[in-house]
Amino acid sequence: MLSALPVHPDDRVLVDFRTSDDAGVYRWEGGPALVQTVDFFTPIVDDPYTYGEIAAANALSDVYAMGGRPVTALAIAGFPKEGLERDAMRAIFQGGYDKLREAGVALLGGHTVQDPEIKFGYAVTGAINPDRVLTNAGARPGDLLFLTKPIGTGVTATALKFERLTPAGADEAIQSMRTLNRAAADALQRLPAAAIHACTDITGFGLLGHASEMAAASGVTLSIDGDAVPLFPGVIALVGSNRSGGLATNTEYFSAGVEAGAGVGAALTALLYDPQTSGGLLIAAAPAFAAAVASALGAAGVKAAPIGRVDAARGTTRVLVG
Repeated sequence: MLSALPVHPDDRVLVDFRTSDDAGVYRWEGGPALVQTVDFFTPIVDDPYTYGEIAAANALSDVYAMGGRPVTALAIAGFPKEGLERDAMRAIFQGGYDKLREAGVALLGGHTVQDPEIKFGYAVTGAINPDRVLTNAGARPGDLLFLTKPIGTGVTATALKFERLTPAGADEAIQSMRTLNRAAADALQRLPAAAIHACTDITGFGLLGHASEMAAASGVTLSIDGDAVPLFPGVIALVGSNRSGGLATNTEYFSAGVEAGAGVGAALTALLYDPQTSGGLLIAAAPAFAAAVASALGAAGVKAAPIGRVDAARGTTRVLVG
């Protein structure tokens, strides 16, 4: 939608919507730059407090993916006029507030409207070193790819919605969605600037969608080892009967630029298109620093999986899955 709008020339804008990046970056006169993002969505779990936590972690993730430090947030909420108890609304806000506090983010206020469908999230502003901005446009041939969280939250949430999975069976995915990407982002910022060439978080477009955007913005092709991609336990068995509308949309939109090898099964391919909520970071690391990146993430308690590499562009193919 935004691609049809004219671009307003402003040298202070370092990153905007043109590269489909995670957030925008605006340079101030001196000091850190601003990094800004907004995200909200409908409930994906039944517990209102947990829903609030996940919504906050998801909104903050875009700032972490850019290499920034989130500092303030404004809540965005839509609630039905009837049918939702005040205690549930209060719990949603409390879950989000507690997650913001965990991240060291100040809640300044927000805006709520009546809506027949519950929606909740945040607009987040962060500070970022203008010389250390991580975008999805810097991946280079030879880089190694790391992923910091497993895949499968969309399928898991769909299975929960239709009661094809017990809450206990979704514990690991829910805990992952509640977990901030702060530790991973902090670990990357402690490394030399040359260590990381590109970064993005995996959210609504799924792994293949966000990988495609990184490839397009960087002018490269990403080669992903499907067997190396971490998945939540049992999710491969759920995907056949728990495909969300977002999974179908992602497949339709991105598949023209994705080439999957003959040995990549249909279930795994579907999971790689699965829209994620509060997913992990996809990192393109310089090969000389790959061991240091893995070590830094591990020391921060982040289970980062090496899932592939960056190759020179191969025609119109943005992502190869083997």
